[in-house]
Parts: sequence; structure tokens; C-alpha cells
Amino acid sequence: MNFFDDLIVRTDPAAPNPPPSAAEGAPQSGAGEEQRDADPACALHRGRGLSGSGVPLSRLTSWGTLPRRGGRVGGGTPHLAAATLLPLLLAGCLVGPDYSRPTVETPPAFKEGGARPMPPRNWRPVRPLDEAERGDWWRVFRDPTLDRLIRLIDVDNQNLRAQVAAYRQARALVQEARAQLFPTALGAPAISRASTGGVERTTLTLQGSATWELDLFGRIRRLIESDVAAAQASAADLASVRLALQTQLATAYYQLRYQESLQNLLERTAQAYQRSLTIAQNQYNAGVAARSDVITAQTQLQTTQANAIAVGLQRANLEHAIATLIGRPPSEVSLARGNLPVRPPNVPVSLPSDLLERRPDIALAERTVQSQSAQIGVAVAAFFPTVTLSANGGIAGDPARNFFAAANSFWSVAASGSQVLFDGGARTAALQAVEAAYDAAVANYRQTVLTAFQQVENGLAGQRILARQQAAQELAVQSSRRAVEIALNEYRAGTQNYTTVVTAQALELNNEVTALQVRLNRFTNAVSLIGAIGGGWDTSSLPSGEALKAFRPLPIDRGQAPRVDE
Repeated sequence: MNFFDDLIVRTDPAAPNPPPSAAEGAPQSGAGEEQRDADPACALHRGRGLSGSGVPLSRLTSWGTLPRRGGRVGGGTPHLAAATLLPLLLAGCLVGPDYSRPTVETPPAFKEGGARPMPPRNWRPVRPLDEAERGDWWRVFRDPTLDRLIRLIDVDNQNLRAQVAAYRQARALVQEARAQLFPTALGAPAISRASTGGVERTTLTLQGSATWELDLFGRIRRLIESDVAAAQASAADLASVRLALQTQLATAYYQLRYQESLQNLLERTAQAYQRSLTIAQNQYNAGVAARSDVITAQTQLQTTQANAIAVGLQRANLEHAIATLIGRPPSEVSLARGNLPVRPPNVPVSLPSDLLERRPDIALAERTVQSQSAQIGVAVAAFFPTVTLSANGGIAGDPARNFFAAANSFWSVAASGSQVLFDGGARTAALQAVEAAYDAAVANYRQTVLTAFQQVENGLAGQRILARQQAAQELAVQSSRRAVEIALNEYRAGTQNYTTVVTAQALELNNEVTALQVRLNRFTNAVSLIGAIGGGWDTSSLPSGEALKAFRPLPIDRGQAPRVDE
């Protein structure tokens, strides 16, 4: 069971069973390696210059109908038909362009992180597997509460459930397209009773028919190729949404811890201001300080207490946001208070050369390119004839009077073809539309790559610069604490006015809050950087084309979600 099918099991009790894994014998295929050695006869049709014009008109030409009721077929006609159709079956080819991944510009190294050089202009080919270990990237923060919360996303997040359903739909479309490669068979039993001239007669008919569209020019195979790539794109989109939800929750979690640390800081500061108020009151009672010193100290204390209370609203809102992300009503989620850790883990600066293959949004964009490329083949196939084989046969007679006699049997076989001769340019317009969609997909793919580079560079710059800022800010906090201590001692000695004390205390609080904000920025930047390099995802976790074609619905587990409150 691969990651996507495991996620289906955990999020949707009505989902089909996963496709067979590589360990179960499912053949492997590369998601981005769909090039084929085409029949030379089809090479002429791999360009994009086909056109059609004229009024809508379709002509159906029968290539032969061979009916027979009862008795033996004479002249070896079925054998002649088979000999005639066999070359047609073997001559099938694929029209339209074979897929080749678009080239992109890649820098030799990341400017902000000193990463190792990457291969110029191309990447290592992607080879999807059915089984891939997924990395729980959030565990590097070593926070059990965060670990438990993020795991709950896979259980009850409704956005993720919707994306899982979209992936299941994409897999089903692959099966629907693949079914077109096979004949369609129908059974039509009937029974009737009639009276003619006083003679009653019962007629039983057991009849079956089959039709089969030959995929001579690859329309169906191109459609399957497009749907397989679209299903892989949906799988990548599912992984991208999951990663985005995880990073959103981690960011909200550390913002909540920041609000708790800020509230703790303000409460400690209020206690310090209470002591300062006592000092000012004593100085006033001793006649060495003005009444204004007492009022100033009271105002400072009350303002800080009010700010500490206001922080509680931000914390509550963040807790509610976390509840929504894990799919629970806010009333059911209550997190124990904590503090923002001092430093986040360091995300490795030396990144591997296949870094960008770990981003699901890039895989989504690249798989979309192949899906659109295959659609060009579908549009080109519309310029060529369609050939359909059909067969009909059965037995009709009185079931009480030698029903299975040869005279009661009947059958017919036929081969027919159709070719649009005139459509007013509709097929040309359809081809131009899918070509434009392909060009748009290529541009989107390249832009996604550029955006990925930007996000990684931003994260690496933030990791380096914020670490330096935190070190400098911690020194500023130490200096401001010393300044408050000196100002209070001088105020007690009567050599300094209270304004100096208030100024020093305000500067200390400002530095403390800034230091907390820098710590938060470092944690959120670490989360963003991990998200920018794809978390623990890798393109090898995409389902293979063969696995998508072979999946079978089987029973799945109906698990219960764990509790959230501590």
C-alpha cells in the first residue's frame, strides 16, 4: 500500500482498495518517461499541422456484413474476414507527439545557502514506485503535541478528504478510459407467446451482441496516457495540499506558543512594574518623590496588565484555527499552555541535486504537461477514420420443440468504418485549443520551478539572517535589563528621576518582545523552508501508471479518530 492509498483508507471509508504494490508484482513505469518508438507509418501524423474544413458531413462506409441464419457458413467467409482484419489490428499506431519533459534553467548552486551544484538544465528522471517511505518532517522539532496534532490532519481534515476524493475520481477515470480498449458485450434474452389462426406458439430468444472499436490510430491509448498523467497530477496535488495543511498547522502552533510566551512575559513585566510602583509609593511617602511618579507607575502597570489580557484573544483564535485544521469543532480542542522554544532545528544548507523533485507542486505541474501532451494525440486522432467490429448471434425458437437445433441459430459479423469528410474546421480548432493548453501547462511548470527556487532562497536567507538577528537581540535584552537595574538603584538613591526608570523599563519590554518575535520568525521560517524543499515527500511516492490501471476495489478499514484534548 503506497502513501496515497493509505491516505484514502484513513480519510474515506467508501474508497476503493489500493492498487497492487511493487512487492505484489505490479510492473513499474516512469511517470515522466512515456516516449515510444512509433510505427514509421505514423510518423507523418506526429506533427501539429493537420486541418479540416467544410460543412458538417459524415459518411459511414460498411466494409462488409456477413449475416447467416442457421446451417453452415459456406466459402470460408469468416476465415476470409479474419484474414482481412488481422493486418488492420496489427497496423495500429500512435498519432500525436510523444512526451518529453520540458527543459528548465537550473542554477549551479543556491546563492543563500552554499548548496552543492545541481546538474545544469535538466534533472534526474523521475521513476515512480508503489511503495515509498514518507518523512514525518515535523518530528525534527521534537514536540510531542505538534506531532500528535499534525497526524490528526490525515484523519479528519475536510479539505484533505475532498482532495482524496478528487484523486479517487482521477483513478476511476483511468479505468473508464482503459475500458474502451475492450469490446462491449450485451445480452438480450426475450420470450413471447402469440396465436395465429388458433395456433399458439411460444418463442424464446437468447441473443448476444458485441461491438469493438479498434484503436488503430491510438486515440484511446493517448486518452489513457492523458488520464494516467492526470491521476498522477491529482496524487501530487493531494500531497501538495497535505503538505500545505501541515505547514499551516505548524505555523499556527508556533504562533500560539508565541502568544503564550508573550502573555507570560507581560505578566512577569506587570509583576516587576508592581514592585516599581511600590518603590515610587515609598519614595513619595518619604517626601523625596512627586505624586506624578506614583501615577506614572500605576499607568504603566495597568497598561501592561491590559495588554496581557488582550493576548488571550489571539491565543484563542489560533487554538480555534488549529481545531479547524484537524477537523474538529473548536469546543472539542483545548491545548495545554506552553512556551515558544528558544531555537528551531537547523535545516541542512547543503541540499541534494534532486531537491526540486521533492516538491509535489512541481510534480503536479509536470504531470499536467504530459496530460496535455497526450490530449494533442487525442485531437490528432480525430482526423483519422474510426473502425468498429460488431457481432451478433443467438438462438430463437420454441423452447419445447428442439430449441437448440442448428436451424434456430443465427449470427452476423460486420466491420464498419467512418470518416468525417467536412466539419467546418472544428477538429482544427480543437487541436489548436489543446496545443494552447499544452503551452500554458509548460509555462506554468517552468514558473512553478522558478517559484520553488525563490522560496528555497528566501528560506535559506531567513535561516542565516534571523540566526544573526537573534544573537544580536539577545545581547540587547541583556543590556536593557542591566539599564533598568541601574535606573532603579539610582532612583532609590534619589539621584535619578522616575522618567529615566520608565524609559529604561519601556526599552527593556520592547527588546524582550522583539526577541520573542525573532524567535517566532525563526520557527516559522524553518517550517516554510522545510515546506519549500517538499517536507518528506518525493516523486518516487507517485503511483505508477501500471498501478493506476490495475487497481481493484476491496474492503478497507474504518478507523476511529483519536481524541485531541490533553
